[in-house]
Amino acid sequence: MNHEHGHGGDGYKKNSITLGGAVAMGTGVMIGAGIFALTGQIAELAGPLFPIAFIIGAIVTGFSSYSYIKMSNAWPSAGGIGMILQKCYGPGGIAAGAALLMALSMVIAESLVARTFATYLLRPFDIEGGPLVPILAVGVILFAFLVNIAGNRSIGLFSMVMAAIKIGGIALFGIAALWSSGFGFAAATQDAGDFGAMGFVASVALAILAFKGFTTITNSGAEITDPNRNVGRAIIISIALCVVVYLLVAFGVGSSLTIDEIIAAKDYSLAEAAEPALGQVGFLLTVLLAVVATASAVLASVFAVSRMLAMLTDMKMIPHSHFGMSGPIQRHTLVYTVVIASFLAVFFDLSRIASLGAFFYLIMDMVVHWGVWRYRRAEIGASGVVILAALGFDAIVLVAFTAMKLQSDPAIVAYAAVTIAGVFLFERAYLSRWLAPQDEPAHS
Repeated sequence: MNHEHGHGGDGYKKNSITLGGAVAMGTGVMIGAGIFALTGQIAELAGPLFPIAFIIGAIVTGFSSYSYIKMSNAWPSAGGIGMILQKCYGPGGIAAGAALLMALSMVIAESLVARTFATYLLRPFDIEGGPLVPILAVGVILFAFLVNIAGNRSIGLFSMVMAAIKIGGIALFGIAALWSSGFGFAAATQDAGDFGAMGFVASVALAILAFKGFTTITNSGAEITDPNRNVGRAIIISIALCVVVYLLVAFGVGSSLTIDEIIAAKDYSLAEAAEPALGQVGFLLTVLLAVVATASAVLASVFAVSRMLAMLTDMKMIPHSHFGMSGPIQRHTLVYTVVIASFLAVFFDLSRIASLGAFFYLIMDMVVHWGVWRYRRAEIGASGVVILAALGFDAIVLVAFTAMKLQSDPAIVAYAAVTIAGVFLFERAYLSRWLAPQDEPAHS
């Protein structure tokens, strides 16, 4: 597949991303969404056990990453997930539909992080909700758009610096909060009986969202140095780093706040936990860290999504209209990305955006595992047991999450179901077949 054209001179340079750069990219996307936006949401479903939900989310993600690592080791490609799906299902509606779901779940993550940016930015002024949240969220998405349009070649360096600041700052927050509480866990003082096993399993769906940034590494496969080894390594290191950071934060928040307080402040729980633990200065520093971290995550995410959509266009998996715009395809896909993310940031609140993202991502992930198991397992020397375990974990989490949402917010389940069905039917109509099995030897 030729991906060297149509990207405004931003051709995919082999060996342009080091192992450290790939890890920084993965953790950069993960930590923005996972920690600031989702800690409170996960606590709302899991109760006092919410730190454990992060651990189980990491284990499920570890199983999930196996299919992507094995496929990327065999065929490192800038097509990433699009390439994996095409290798399994051929260039038909199933591959294209699942790839488009992945792109949409990335756009959703972008709007989730943008709204989180707005929520934290307004905390020092005691403003909760109101029209300023969507206005600021759209503002940070537009800022990311302008930086990307400027063709910032140093996005890699920027993301490495930001990843170091985020990981260091957030780890310090967690350690300081735990230290000041005498390593007690306030959230555990309440009865876990109010939160059922179903709620806990459902919370894992959101915890998985907190780790799904590892797929950004898969999408840069062709550019990473020694990709056949380093794609897998970068994914494993990123997930491990994030587990440590998330656990520090979960225990830090849980040591300062009771579970009711965490749920009441679920959209900005880190800032809320910082004040009793670290005083007013700590509170302001945490807000600053959150604002910087979420803004940089939006920047990385806008870049990643527009690239993925440009790739899918190149691979003829999605139709493309210029809408009268000039310039390379990636510039057009940047515009689409920004428009969709802004729409979501304006019309949906954080928990609905997170729920949509979880539905899209879990369905796409299951399509990947089934395809790898069914069509490519022997060729890439993958263990069928591990792949089926990943598929089973996804299914259990999806069923529990759907059941919980049907009780608390049936509308979002309907939105998700209609959109997912719409995406696959649209791609089936566009590509005129579901499957086009590739019998010839696979090539990258």
